[in-house]
Amino acid sequence: MSGETMNPSSTTPFTGITLALSKGRIFGETLPLLARAGIVPLVDPDTSRQLILPTSRPDVRLVIVRASDVPTYVQRGAADLGVAGRDVLLEQGGEGLYQPVDLCIARCRLMVAVSQGFDYEEAIRRGARLRVATKYARLTREHFAAKGVHVDLIKLYGSMELAPLTGLADAIVDLVSSGNTLRANALEAVEDIAEISSRLVVNGAAWKLYRERLGPLVEAIARGVKETFGEEVP
Repeated sequence: MSGETMNPSSTTPFTGITLALSKGRIFGETLPLLARAGIVPLVDPDTSRQLILPTSRPDVRLVIVRASDVPTYVQRGAADLGVAGRDVLLEQGGEGLYQPVDLCIARCRLMVAVSQGFDYEEAIRRGARLRVATKYARLTREHFAAKGVHVDLIKLYGSMELAPLTGLADAIVDLVSSGNTLRANALEAVEDIAEISSRLVVNGAAWKLYRERLGPLVEAIARGVKETFGEEVP
C-alpha cells in the first residue's frame, strides 16, 4: 500500500494501510470515528514516544506527524490516508489528494480579527495598507487581493493575538472557535474567510491502485461520521 516500510518492532515489511494523524484536538476527535470503523490504537500516544502505532486491525497502523505535515506524508505515499484540517489543505494546495469525507470534527472558522476599537471597515474603505499577521500567508494574500486591499504580511507561528496588542500588526488572520481567546485579549473577529473542519484525505495514486482495499475503510469511516453527527457525507 504505502510501500514496504518496516514496523519499529519487527523486521517484516508493513504492507497494510497507513493512516497519518496529528496529536491534539484532531487526534482526540478522530479516535471515536476510527473506533466505529473497528480501528483502535494499541498504544496510548499520550504516554508513549512511539510515532508508529499498531491498531486492533493488523492491516492498519497510525503514524503520528505534525498537522502541517499530514498532506505531505499522504501526497508522497508514506501514508495512504490522513486526517487534515481544511485550513492546512487550502493553504498548501492539496494537490494529488482525494478528499472523500468531511469528518465534521475540529470545526472552526478562519477569520480576520482586529483590536476592539479599530475601524476595520473604514480602513478598507479608504484603501489603507494593512499589516496582517498570520501563519496562513497564501489564504490571507488571496483573500485581501480579491478585495483589492494591499497588505504587508507578517508570518507568525503562535500567539497571534499579541501582534495587534504590541503594534506589530493591524490585523490577524487565524482560526476562531469559541472566540473566547479573542475577547480575553480585547480583539474581535470582523470578517469570515472560510469554514474549517477536518477531512479524510487519500493519496490519489493509492486510491486508483488499491481502491478495493481502501474503499471499505473509507466507507466505514464515512458511516461513522453519519452515525455520529447525523449528517450527509460525500
